[in-house]
Amino acid sequence: MGDCNSLGDCDDTRIERLYEYLDGALSKEDLNDVRRHLEHCSECAQEYDLECIIRSVVKRSCTDTAPQTLKSRIMMRISEIRIEVGHG
Repeated sequence: MGDCNSLGDCDDTRIERLYEYLDGALSKEDLNDVRRHLEHCSECAQEYDLECIIRSVVKRSCTDTAPQTLKSRIMMRISEIRIEVGHG
């Protein structure tokens, strides 16, 4: 990935690699490259930290369950749509 600080701002390709790194979508060699890059590039390290925080908050938010009343309203609306489509 190189040193973003010596090149100016990190570009979209570099940031995309961070997302792939977080998703576990890189080869072992690429993972090591990104790790080394994060050790030397404060800009990418900050982006990495921010993305980790965002993912953590989203993950915590996704553990909440919908109220039963909402589930019932959704199921009722699905049934209504099925009836409309079946007769429409």
